[in-house]
Amino acid sequence: MAGGWTFLSNHAHVLICLARDPRTRVRDIAAEVGITERAVHKIVAQLEEEAVLARIREGRRNQYRVDTNAALRRPVASHCTVGDVLALVLGESPRAD
Repeated sequence: MAGGWTFLSNHAHVLICLARDPRTRVRDIAAEVGITERAVHKIVAQLEEEAVLARIREGRRNQYRVDTNAALRRPVASHCTVGDVLALVLGESPRAD
């Protein structure tokens, strides 16, 4: 991509991956987003800290739940929810598990 920037942040890309498949592995997210597994772990931890994401341990795997009612952080977009953005990008409502 010319200029090296993307329209959505890595945080948004990770959320999109987890909304599409709540059981996806960090390794697979990293490959799809184009970042390291360590970066994905950091993003997941930040999203958990902000209560946008919850991690549920299932045996040796994790399942994630996205809080689609969470408001976006910036004042310019605070009238929108995470679910609004996911619905726009995914073309449908995110899966509710």
